[in-house]
Amino acid sequence: MTDTLELELAITRAGITKRDISKILEISEACLYNKINNRSEFKASEIEKLKKVLSLSEKERNKIFFNSK
Repeated sequence: MTDTLELELAITRAGITKRDISKILEISEACLYNKINNRSEFKASEIEKLKKVLSLSEKERNKIFFNSK
């Protein structure tokens, strides 16, 4: 389960828009919204792209995308 709040904070810190992220991941903005809000899951390849784009450490990536709440 994705930690929505932590992901939103990481996006803000990176200074990138969700529109840009959707283009990088090659998905629609609606699809990204659903993934951020746990209506669907991020693919492993999308998580790795986001790790790079948002400059996440392994610990941050795990906290955001492998949260067991």
